[in-house]
Amino acid sequence: MSNQNTAERLRTALMLRHEPVAVKLLREGEEPPAGLRSPEKQMSHCQSVMAARKGESLLLSIDDHSCKNGASALGMCAVPEKTASGDFYHSAGMFGSAEAAKRMVEQRSEVPDKVTHTVVAPLKDADFEPDVVVFADMPERIYWLITLSLYQEGGRSEANTAPYNACCVDAVARPLNEGTLNISLGCFGCRKRTELAADEMLAGVPFSIIPSMMEALDEMSDGIMTKAKRD
Repeated sequence: MSNQNTAERLRTALMLRHEPVAVKLLREGEEPPAGLRSPEKQMSHCQSVMAARKGESLLLSIDDHSCKNGASALGMCAVPEKTASGDFYHSAGMFGSAEAAKRMVEQRSEVPDKVTHTVVAPLKDADFEPDVVVFADMPERIYWLITLSLYQEGGRSEANTAPYNACCVDAVARPLNEGTLNISLGCFGCRKRTELAADEMLAGVPFSIIPSMMEALDEMSDGIMTKAKRD
């Protein structure tokens, strides 16, 4: 199934508000997909993801990333000193001490590779294989993503999140590193910088498990999903 067909099927069956976003991290030596443009001004990773859910396809170098905190989690640069020490988050008033904030940073997932560029695009327009597909939508929609991810093997889905780094760590780095879906309630940064609505949250899905989720969707969309409350 093509990315266009996958996106259309997901958007229709799950009643998504927005386009699923394809995210690809380019490692050293990898060529970017054709037809992408760089943003006109610097933007954070979360801003680029929200731009992609509205239709933009972008290629961002480290110089295009305004948030080096997020870029560092994606393997593009070193962790800024004030981030690593916890001073940045403590001074923002989100933690009671720099030590508490430092523990959050130490425990976050980070992409281990050297990444030169991030690519974001609506999944329907992505003529490349993403690393992760990011969904930003209301909880009922995210619920069904979790259900689809558990359909084949069962078990439980475990969320790993924090007050910061929702789009970069929670929705990209962790799903990529762990190979499993991860959800996030959003973070202070992405809620301040983007139009992520108060009733929306995030899910990051490794592209490697999308095919099995689509098989589950074929089974469920005409079955149990028709019996559910879908307001």
